[in-house]
Amino acid sequence: QVQLVESGGGLVQAGGSLRLSCAGSGRTFTYSVLGWFRQAPGNEREFVAALRWSDGSTYYVDSAKGRFTVSRDRDKNTMYLQMSSLKPEDTAIYYCAVQPYESRGIFRPPAGAQFYADWGQGTQVTVSS
Repeated sequence: QVQLVESGGGLVQAGGSLRLSCAGSGRTFTYSVLGWFRQAPGNEREFVAALRWSDGSTYYVDSAKGRFTVSRDRDKNTMYLQMSSLKPEDTAIYYCAVQPYESRGIFRPPAGAQFYADWGQGTQVTVSS
């Protein structure tokens, strides 16, 4: 089991930027897929982006493409979500999660939360208009 801690959330104006961090402890992320999800009040948790730890491959949903960037620091066992051009509709609690296995080839991570074994506690992102 791995422990995940998100940080970096906050209040930002529309058009601004934030960088979220997801630090892992307990084990390394070797051969894992790490995902970013978000949940706005009254909505279901939705998949945003993912990263395959072994080779750094990334995947984004359409609403995140061109605005969000996922990266990792292997030495720190940490994943990041750089968000720019933020919109009020990006307001949500952001969670990171880990799927403790990965598939090879073209990176198509699962979007369902049920495929991810461990979760962080979340960090609030609020974008004001």
